[in-house]
This record gives sequence, structure tokens and C-alpha cells, in this order.
Amino acid sequence: MADVARLAGVSSQTVSRVSNGYAGVNEETRRQVLAAMQELGYRPNSAARALKRGEFRTIGVITFSLATTGNVRTLEAIATSAAHEGYAVTLLPVAIPTQDEVRGAFSRLEELAVDAVIVIMEVHLLDAATVQLPPHVQVVVVDSDAGDHYTVVDTDQVGGTRTAVRHLLGLGHRTVWHLAGPEGSFAAQRRTDAWRAALTDAGRVPPEPVRGDWSAESGYRAGLELAALDECTAVFAANDQMALGLLRALHERGRRVPEDVSVIGFDDIPEASSFLPPLTTVHQDFAEVGRRCVAAVLSKMRHDGPERGTTLVPTRLVPRASTAPPPATRARTGG
Repeated sequence: MADVARLAGVSSQTVSRVSNGYAGVNEETRRQVLAAMQELGYRPNSAARALKRGEFRTIGVITFSLATTGNVRTLEAIATSAAHEGYAVTLLPVAIPTQDEVRGAFSRLEELAVDAVIVIMEVHLLDAATVQLPPHVQVVVVDSDAGDHYTVVDTDQVGGTRTAVRHLLGLGHRTVWHLAGPEGSFAAQRRTDAWRAALTDAGRVPPEPVRGDWSAESGYRAGLELAALDECTAVFAANDQMALGLLRALHERGRRVPEDVSVIGFDDIPEASSFLPPLTTVHQDFAEVGRRCVAAVLSKMRHDGPERGTTLVPTRLVPRASTAPPPATRARTGG
């Protein structure tokens, strides 16, 4: 630091302020110091800075699966938002979601020197009281129904599902079939419950849902069942990948989309507009979920954030070419 100060013609205190990102240094001086750092190959000592500040500028992330689009995009959004705030992210995947595994993950993250932890939960654990998070760690949970006990950030699963069902009913479909996600998933259960409630509120009898595992292949297998039901004219798939498999099954069985069957998904993955036909779906704002997770965990670190409660990120319907009125309605109207 003394060498940098001599080369830049400033004090060591000024070098310290620049390296730590503090305000109060004019732009020309900052450029001189940064140029001197680059010329001398100077790198601030992160361990010393951590001791001085009392923080490591690192957020730990625990996730139980990297196989789903939602988890991967949420993780990407968290990393992007953390970097914007000047924090790094340390990822720790946990293969088996048990209490011992969770406890071990937190211990490892403490050894890796993180300031706080974001847990991408998805599976039913916290709300079932099968797993408890350490009370001494600042934690924010993504995709869980544990807002009474923790700080939770989640997509508005219920609102998005209700919008999808109402869209299909508004087109004239008598009811809506459901291609559900796996039983252990919180998001899948929320979407199934909301689908059933939306139909019941509209005076319709919910059909028996068929279940997949989030993958396109499982959507294809379930789609073969749905394609065999002549009365099935509209399907709400719990995610876009399963909707993709469903589209293939309907095509192979000679059921046209949307002329014979309307299909709507959930997520709005980047490829959804390139499906054949382009997929009507519910858009999840993963970037906003990541931003709110990072904002919440930083607030907890400053001790000015909520200790518990759920923040819901709104969804929106993206209408495309995979939904239309049912065949009988089009026949009556000459469509």
C-alpha cells in the first residue's frame, strides 16, 4: 500500500479508501490510485479487510437441486445481484435434504467464511418441521412456505396459477386439466392447490391431475394420458418443460394445439416463444427474486430487516399461440 501511495502521489489512507470503495475521493485521484495498483500488481488482502470490517463480503447459497430451471435461474439472479452489491457467492449443493445434511452444510459455509446464507429450498422441509436452520445465522429462504419462522422470498405461485386457469376458462373451456409437478415440491403443491381452488371458485369440478417430475420426458408420458381423453380441451402444465413434452404427445396422437387442446405453462423460459406453437405461459421474474433475496439478507446483516415473513414477487401471463377457444365454441361462432 505504501508503494502504491508513493507511485500515485497520495497518502496510504487515500489508497485504503479507494481499495475499500469508500466515497470522498475525487475521480482523478481514484484513477491515479487504480492505475498505480494495476502497474504494481497490488491486490487488497481480503482476510485483513474482513478483520477490519467485520465481514467477508461473501454470501453462502445452499441448494438441494441444480436440475430444475427455476433453481438454476434463481441462483444466477442471486449471484448477479450479489455482485452488483459487491459480494461474492459461495455455492454449496446438498444432495440429500435431511437435518444432518443441512447442519453440515451450514458448518462448512461457516468454515468458508460467509456473512449470511440464502437457502433455495423448493422441497417441503421447513414447513413440515423436518429441518430447522441454525438460529445464529442470518438466513433468507427461497421457495418455501415457512414465512412464520423465517424470512422467505417466493414467486406468487397462487396468483400466477389463478391467472392461467382464468385465462383458459375465459376462452370458453368448461374445465382445465392439470399436469402437476412432483409431490415433494412446495411450488408444485402450491400450483396444484391454486388450480383446484380456481376451478372450484368458478363452479367447475376439477379433474384428477396427472403428475410429472418437471422434465419434458415426464410431460410427454403424462401427455399421452391426457391426449386419450376426448373431453380434455385445456391443460395447465406446472412448468414449461413438462408443457413441451405435452405438446409432443398431443401432436403424436393427432390432437392439434390450440385447435383441439389449449396448453399453458409456468416459468416463461427463454425457449417458450420458440415452441411449436409458441407457448402461452406464466412469467416468473427470477431476476427480481434474486434481487429481493440479496436485499433481504443484507438487511438482516444490518439488523434492519424483518426476522420472518414472506415477500411475494408478482407474476404475469404471457399470451401466445398455444391457447384458443375450445372446438365447440369455434364451431358455433364460425371460427
